[in-house]
Amino acid sequence: MSIQKSTIVVLIPCLNEEITIGKVIRDFQKSIPEAQIIVFDNNSTDRTASIAHESGAKVIKELRPGKGHVMANMFRKVEADYYVIVDGDDTYSAEHVRQLLEPVLDESAEMSVAARLEEYTEQSFRPFHIFGNNLVRRLVNWIFHSNLTDIMSGYRACSRELVKAVPIFSSGFEVETEFTIRTLDYGFRITEVPVPYRKRPEGSSSKLRTFHDGFRILSEIARIAKAYKPFTFFGGIGLVLIIIGGISGIWVILDYLEDEYVNKVPTAILSTGMMLLGFGSIGIGILLNTINYRFRENLRLLHKKINDR
Repeated sequence: MSIQKSTIVVLIPCLNEEITIGKVIRDFQKSIPEAQIIVFDNNSTDRTASIAHESGAKVIKELRPGKGHVMANMFRKVEADYYVIVDGDDTYSAEHVRQLLEPVLDESAEMSVAARLEEYTEQSFRPFHIFGNNLVRRLVNWIFHSNLTDIMSGYRACSRELVKAVPIFSSGFEVETEFTIRTLDYGFRITEVPVPYRKRPEGSSSKLRTFHDGFRILSEIARIAKAYKPFTFFGGIGLVLIIIGGISGIWVILDYLEDEYVNKVPTAILSTGMMLLGFGSIGIGILLNTINYRFRENLRLLHKKINDR
């Protein structure tokens, strides 16, 4: 199935948002009337789909549960030149959509992200969500040498080139983190546009689960770091093991200097084992990094040839 091509399309993933979806659609119809609006309904049990249809949006069902599945389906089925992805909970401002699109339209970036952390209310985020966002942001910025302020924003504008090149494999709310990481890894440019972040309207509830989804996001970062930054991942593990081996080895050396005899044999074995494992882990990281570099280079050449046709 393929949706008729439109220059700009607004994609809204939804699960049980009957309270807010009508307003979100009307706001975007007013702010960017030339765009086609498509709601992807992820098995809602309320009137989300019918309200979206009555409001003038096209509605497509995604039966596999999880926002990651929804986004992968959106990118697979929808053909457009420019994509706006926004949550259907009315926490993002439709009035800023043109500001969000501007860097992508003028080709200064392939992805523009609505940065929420400059203007929000105390009720906008659940407890620990800002802490979790900042933790993930620091990890991603460290791994990819970037300077992003909001990794998990659900309001983005993307070019066709980016959407068709970057795969989505996550199933849940960690998809924004994965999408950001893969975009950075593929060498696409990301810019951020400060956008106010509102609290949810009365009666509307968040689908996020603080600790469950936070753990999945951290697991996703570790998985992608291992796959795309193997030297950083395995080198970091190796460095920790070498430090442990070095510290335990100091005790063995001090013990030997006392009477020229190693009394702490188990500690000596531990120290030697840690050092060997550490250097082995660094060696694996170097090998995988070389293989990964060549693979990504070939993949980018393949994408370039496909786009040039």
